Amino acid sequence: MLINSAVYEDGRIVAEPGLEGVSEALERQSGFVWIALRDPSDEELELLQHELDLPPLAVEDARKGHQRPKLEEYGDMLFAAMHLLEAGPDGLEVGEVHVFVGPRFVVSVRHRSAQGFLGVRGRAEREPDLLRQGPGFVFYALMDAVVDRYFPHMDAIEAELEALEATMFQPRQDRQAVVQQLFSLKQRLAVLRHAVTPLLEVSAKLHGGRVPVVCKAMQDYFRDVYDHLLRIQAGVDAARETIIAATQVNLTLVTVDESLVTKRLAAWAAIFAASTALAGIWGMNFEKMPELKWAFGYPMALGAIALVSGALYWRFKRLGWL
Repeated sequence: MLINSAVYEDGRIVAEPGLEGVSEALERQSGFVWIALRDPSDEELELLQHELDLPPLAVEDARKGHQRPKLEEYGDMLFAAMHLLEAGPDGLEVGEVHVFVGPRFVVSVRHRSAQGFLGVRGRAEREPDLLRQGPGFVFYALMDAVVDRYFPHMDAIEAELEALEATMFQPRQDRQAVVQQLFSLKQRLAVLRHAVTPLLEVSAKLHGGRVPVVCKAMQDYFRDVYDHLLRIQAGVDAARETIIAATQVNLTLVTVDESLVTKRLAAWAAIFAASTALAGIWGMNFEKMPELKWAFGYPMALGAIALVSGALYWRFKRLGWL
């Protein structure tokens, strides 16, 4: 579905052609065209391929979707794939945006995502001096918007992890629930990592050294995107290490809890074992037992059992077993 189509010249909109009139509009004007599509049909992609002479392999990738973030060069044209992340009920949901960048056109193709780029277009139109740089600036603006949308997800993961760490040592904590939360955070972190790490390689190709011609004037801006990705990558690595450490600590706490329970059970078992032993001795009913016909034999037996049990309880209490 076509979202927007506009021809820009000297940083200003001069025409808004449809898909069928793109090539004619570029022949009449000296600027470039910026086209935005969402979940396009095969017919729309084929029409754009014909109008802008897009590489068949890149069009095929844009048609199928499910691409790893990447950057490919086809002569003087670039094809980039980036992941769009949205918070869903079961974690982070992954969409995609594919960008075709040529000397006189930019085409963004969005798949499985409700995140639009109208704000990016508005920002670009408010900065005509930069928009005069052509498709390279539009490509930067799109990539910058994608990367900036990763920060809230990283911040949310860090906030949840800090809250989880604060409650981990509370008594009677549900250890299984903690492990489930840690595993959920690890899954979300993995999705974010799969979006960021390949994009680092992409942005590294757009500044310094050999840079595609269409992006040469925007190298400083792409370097800024690279720095943002490095910050997110560092946060992902730190959060990953924290999750691993928290998981190990939680397992250690489970072992400690089990040890405490075992100590309590052992202490009570020892107390009842002593009582059972004494009761068993006096319950054998032999005729020659000295206490058998003694008037105070029964109270004495109960007192001995209580005394031994009390002494054992006091001892285990001092040891911290009870």
